[in-house]
Amino acid sequence: GMQRATNVTYQAHHVSRNKRGQVVGTRGGFRGCTVWLTGLSGAGKTTVSMALEEYLVCHGIPCYTLDGDNIRQGLNKNLGFSPEDREENVRRIAEVAKLFADAGLVCITSFISPYTQDRNNARQIHEGASLPFFEVFVDAPLHVCEQRDVKGLYKKARAGEIK
Repeated sequence: GMQRATNVTYQAHHVSRNKRGQVVGTRGGFRGCTVWLTGLSGAGKTTVSMALEEYLVCHGIPCYTLDGDNIRQGLNKNLGFSPEDREENVRRIAEVAKLFADAGLVCITSFISPYTQDRNNARQIHEGASLPFFEVFVDAPLHVCEQRDVKGLYKKARAGEIK
């Protein structure tokens, strides 16, 4: 397996979250948190997350959206779609979201993340750092998602090309 470094020591920040929150211009002190959007492909996660980001920024609340497709083109471009890679995809996203939240931003994530265990792990990563984590299921009927079929996944599934 992968060799792990044993000489790694966590370095504590010299600046408090509240102090950081003031600098990023957050009204009312520290507001860092993660809003974790989950749902079927085509449910509207990206649409909702980008609209929420725009709304918050227009109201002076710093935030950033981590979107599944964008992350897979950069940070997670070395990951495939095996169960292990999907789990690692969500774990990395949760760790990055935690960093954004810790910096005082509202981090909005937009990922299918279908497995309860993976979402619970993401929540635990935030809870372990005393950061708020809000899980939001973007609920769209299957037939609507299939009509949209943004990525052609439903067509492939019906053709038996994917499980």
